[in-house]
Amino acid sequence: MFRSSRNGQGLVEYGLILVLAAVVIIATLWLLGPNVGNVLASFMAD
Repeated sequence: MFRSSRNGQGLVEYGLILVLAAVVIIATLWLLGPNVGNVLASFMAD
């Protein structure tokens, strides 16, 4: 009787983990993006 709700709970947990991972990746790129661009620009200028 409760088997389908457990499967649904597992899917929700996986979804939350994926959302959290996406937020961390986006925040990291947002914070480090300008620095990476500056490093690449300095290599291109040489």
